[in-house]
Amino acid sequence: MTSTLRIRPVAPACGAEVFGIDLVHTSEAGMDPVRQALAQHAVLFFRDQHLSPEQQLAVTRRFGPILRVPYIRHLDAYPDIIAVLKEADERKISTFGGTWHSDFSFLEAPPSLTLLYALELPAVGGDTLWASQYAAYDALSTAMQHLLGPLRAVQTAWPHGTRGPGSDTAVSRSVGMARNDPSADLEVLQPVVRVHPVTGRKALFVNPVYTQRFEGMTEDESRPLLQFLFQHATRAEFTCRLRWEPGTLAVWDNRCLLHLAINDYDGSRRLLHRTTVGGEIAVGT
Repeated sequence: MTSTLRIRPVAPACGAEVFGIDLVHTSEAGMDPVRQALAQHAVLFFRDQHLSPEQQLAVTRRFGPILRVPYIRHLDAYPDIIAVLKEADERKISTFGGTWHSDFSFLEAPPSLTLLYALELPAVGGDTLWASQYAAYDALSTAMQHLLGPLRAVQTAWPHGTRGPGSDTAVSRSVGMARNDPSADLEVLQPVVRVHPVTGRKALFVNPVYTQRFEGMTEDESRPLLQFLFQHATRAEFTCRLRWEPGTLAVWDNRCLLHLAINDYDGSRRLLHRTTVGGEIAVGT
């Protein structure tokens, strides 16, 4: 039911909490204001959803076709769900998603949405941040916007990112990631400024994990401008933050956001289930 649907923004740039809806049982018509809110706020937080794996998959399909993501080990019984898990005894390691990024932006058709559902959480810590790339683009000078508009950038898969964790970095044993997979070495050109297919707004579409260099330039030539963009894209005023609770579902739009999992909970177990919605080939300006 959506008769009591309430949407409360959590930050000016992005993010809103949604109250008064059960995503499993709401009608298709009841999903329309949810989709409208997602287009407006880019990331939505739903509390107390109590989802089984089957129900999470059903909810994911309500937003679009499920994408079975590459390179990461899925649940044996549910190949479209990834367990984002860090055990209590895993200390001083890199956490999954612990660098600002847009999920799988190196794919020819990157995912549109990600859904992340909280099951087990530390007593404190383990929050997630999102940064609006609409706001990041809008805050650039007109001259910089004109410079970036026609550019494309090379994106390629982890662990080859500009500032992401390297192939020898210790990561959670519970999140299996493919190593030495030739398909992960493919380089895909993506627009530096992406036009969102739903809103028509322009957003930066580079990130420090997957973006390597500008088309036709070397990494050395590209580095100064990319480093500026990476720092600019995650300015505090562009962000929102989620304090997870068991039963919280976050749904966000990778086409206009970066996100970061904060790795500040050594000694505690944290388990979330992630599903992904397929997307389209990115269109530039």
